[in-house]
Amino acid sequence: MSIAHSHHHHSAEKLNKLKLALILTALGMVFEFIGGFLSNSLALLSDAGHMLTHLFALGMSYFAIVLAQRPSTKKRTYGFYRAEILAAFINGIVLILISLYLVYEAVLRFMSPEKIKVGEMLLVAGFGLVINGISTVLLAKASHHDLNVRSAFLHEIGDMISSIAVVGVGIIIFYTQNYILDPLISLFICVLIVIWAVKLIIESGNILLEATPAHLDIEEVIAVLKNEVSGIHEVNHVHAWTIASSMYSLTAHVVIEDCKLSSANELLEKINILLEERFNIEHTNIQFDCLIKK
Repeated sequence: MSIAHSHHHHSAEKLNKLKLALILTALGMVFEFIGGFLSNSLALLSDAGHMLTHLFALGMSYFAIVLAQRPSTKKRTYGFYRAEILAAFINGIVLILISLYLVYEAVLRFMSPEKIKVGEMLLVAGFGLVINGISTVLLAKASHHDLNVRSAFLHEIGDMISSIAVVGVGIIIFYTQNYILDPLISLFICVLIVIWAVKLIIESGNILLEATPAHLDIEEVIAVLKNEVSGIHEVNHVHAWTIASSMYSLTAHVVIEDCKLSSANELLEKINILLEERFNIEHTNIQFDCLIKK
């Protein structure tokens, strides 16, 4: 089997696992939303909201792989990668609005606790837990070699913990009839959603504003280039930004001595290899400026 064929096979396998996890999570979320309304359980509705955050995380991972396979066009030279970031920003805002509504409902329940149908709540929460477990197992193996899939895998673990908490609270309510625990666990889950949503808004907002990637220090990049690539006298006008998840771009002016074009090409290759290996930057635009001797 050729390397190219093997790579395509593994990409297709990851895509199929993500798609199946996406479908299962969507089914679990819809089931919990319906079950939450029927059982009058805020905890279930909140867990469904939590599943929505992870449904989006899975969707981002899935479409990141799909979009990466689509060719760029003359009008969209970077392809459709930014669609993922724009969707992330909008999704973060929507999740915060959903959480605020659930917090409002939880406060009302604290003031006037309502009876819930615990049997139905436990049945639905148990189903959600099974869905989370299957999705986690599906993504476990693929997550070892792909950061994108690993992110989705970690989200599934977080959602499984949330579902376990809802099941645990449901069992306690079943034996104690202490219905105030339902809005209490709902508030806890809402806090998790808000934390994730705020992080999502900040990260996607920074990308849309073309801020320097969080893992990059421009001064360090300049120092590494000057110290490790022979022939570079100065590096300036450095700009770095994120195109999409784990896809970074950099432009810079590099001052070198007057030389043949072939020598400049060799130097450019060294710069690009160093930037990719050290900083994971694959898209570069380097302009050479001639050193002016006084």
